[in-house]
Amino acid sequence: MALTGAPFFFVLIAAMVLAMVGTVAVWSRVGGPRAVRWLVHAAMIVVCQLTAIGVVVTYINNSYGLYASWDDLLGTNGANAVAMPGPPVSRAKFSHGTRGGVLDTYFRGRRSTLSGQVLVWTPPEYDQAAYRKQRFPVLMLLHGVPGSPQSWLEHGGMPGAFADLVKQGKTHPFILAMPVVDPGSVDTDCSDLPQRKVATWLAEDVPDLVRHKFRTLPAPSGWGLMGYSTGGFCAAKLPLQYPKVFAAGAALDPDPLTGDPSVLQDPALRRANSPTHIVAGTHARVSLFLATSRQDRLSPPSAIEGFLAAAAHSRVQVRTLLLADGGHNFNTWSAEYPAAFGWLSRWLPAPR
Repeated sequence: MALTGAPFFFVLIAAMVLAMVGTVAVWSRVGGPRAVRWLVHAAMIVVCQLTAIGVVVTYINNSYGLYASWDDLLGTNGANAVAMPGPPVSRAKFSHGTRGGVLDTYFRGRRSTLSGQVLVWTPPEYDQAAYRKQRFPVLMLLHGVPGSPQSWLEHGGMPGAFADLVKQGKTHPFILAMPVVDPGSVDTDCSDLPQRKVATWLAEDVPDLVRHKFRTLPAPSGWGLMGYSTGGFCAAKLPLQYPKVFAAGAALDPDPLTGDPSVLQDPALRRANSPTHIVAGTHARVSLFLATSRQDRLSPPSAIEGFLAAAAHSRVQVRTLLLADGGHNFNTWSAEYPAAFGWLSRWLPAPR
């Protein structure tokens, strides 16, 4: 039974109710010496507490997408996990079994040699006669770690939240592509390591797949990124490293933009992949949207302020959004959607 989703949650609720009812029903019937009765009563209380805690913890995990699977929770995916080999772009097939009309595939990148899942959603306009000869801008949505592409669907409200904004005229249609940001469950902050080229996977192989299978605008003017948490860090970093691929990036409550020592332990490697360091010396002309909340301790406003100071003499256009409240969760990130998508629609062209 999957860790996330309704079935496991309802099973825990049923277990909690049964534990409470059973405790009330048999409490006075427990016999034996006083010490035995104490032990049995204590065990019954512990079972009630554990089932109640399980319900609360599972609800929090389902709401915020902290752990996407039992492997994530138990750590059995491991730092040495390797993605199963997938087919090349030319033989990658999209299935239609995902919710909301989202297409699902698994493929192997030619340049990175990494394999992973990619979800793609095309807006209703894509199949309409009036747009049949038009090409569409692409927005890659990057999930956090732990997490998966499905986190955008299960917790982030995609693609429905985006489709609603299009109907309200707050953004124009994009093709949404949701790739895994840690193929093989190895987090590199979307960086290229000697044996694991995740930046190449995201900036070259995934765009190659989407261009091959869909009508897309040419890069970079028609391509952007949006991510939350670790994905937000990547959405701020990759346009700076690959300005010939991505014209814009929107980072929702990104991890601190100086890098995470627990992910990249080598200081030189971490610095080379730190958006704050990269922007200070870049000649790229890209646009970035950085958002966070005053209450988000995992994405402190001071990190964005440090990035702004480093970007002051660059050609990078930066817009920021600071919410008064909200934690490091999808409630906060979804509140940032209208401003982020609206901003992206001003920098990335409409279908044409």
